[in-house]
Amino acid sequence: MTAPSAPGGTPPHHRLDGPADAPVVVLGPSLGTSMDLWLPQLPALTRSWRVLRYDLPGHGAAPPPDGPFTVEDLADGIIALLDGLGVGRAAYAGVSLGGAVGTALALRAPERVGSLVLSCTSPRFGDPEPWRERAALVRREGVGPVAETAAGRWFTPAFTGAEPYVAMLRATDPEGYAACCDALAQFDATGRLGAVSAPTLVIAGAQDGPTPPDGHGRRLADGIPDARLTVIDGAGHLANVERPGPVTDAITAHLDRTWKGAGR
Repeated sequence: MTAPSAPGGTPPHHRLDGPADAPVVVLGPSLGTSMDLWLPQLPALTRSWRVLRYDLPGHGAAPPPDGPFTVEDLADGIIALLDGLGVGRAAYAGVSLGGAVGTALALRAPERVGSLVLSCTSPRFGDPEPWRERAALVRREGVGPVAETAAGRWFTPAFTGAEPYVAMLRATDPEGYAACCDALAQFDATGRLGAVSAPTLVIAGAQDGPTPPDGHGRRLADGIPDARLTVIDGAGHLANVERPGPVTDAITAHLDRTWKGAGR
C-alpha cells in the first residue's frame, strides 16, 4: 500500500523528458487526469524543452494526500520540486486545476516563472458549494459517479477518444480527487491577477462547459497584464486532447516568443 503524502511544499510525483540541457517547462494536469494528459504535446515540446510533468495528489502514480491542502500548497510543491532539481526559472503550462496551480505559482514566486500558459482554467471555479458536494459524493461513493459523466464535461459530443482519459479518472484515489475538489472550492485569484508578471497565454475551448471562454478565460486575459487569449474552435474542457494541433501550435509559439530573454 502506498504511503500518503503531504502536498504543501512537498515535491509531487514527476517525470522529466527531453534534452537535459534545454530550458524547463512544467506541465500541470487537470482534476481527474494524470501527467499523461499532456502526451499529445510531448513530441513537439521535447524537441527544444526539458519537459517536467507531475501528478496531482492521489492521481496517476502520486500517493493520496494525508490531509487537506490548497492550490497554493500545490504551487509550493512545484517550487520545492524546482529547487530539488536545481531549476531557478521555468516556463509553466497547466490545464484547469493545473492552470490554477500555475496562476498561484506566478503570484507566489514570480521570479521562477519565465512564461505562463493557462488552458481551460479560471481565477475562480464558481461557487464553492458544488465542489464541496462533489467532494462529499466521491468520499461517500468513490469516483464512479463522476467518471460516468466525465466525457460529457470534458469533451464535445463529436469527440470519440474520451475513454483513455475517463480511465485516468476511474484510477484516481477518491480522497485525492475529493481533496482537489476542496482546494478548487477555496481558490479565488480574481483580485490578484494584476500581480501576475509572467508573459501569459490563455487558451480556452470554444465549447468548454466547466470553464466557458467568456466567463473564465476572458476574465483571466483581462485581469493579467498584457495576457493574450486564444479560443480553440471545436474543443471542450480538455482542449489539448480534443484539438491537439492548434493547442500545441499556440503553446509552442507562445513559449518561443516569450522565453527569449526570460532568464534561460
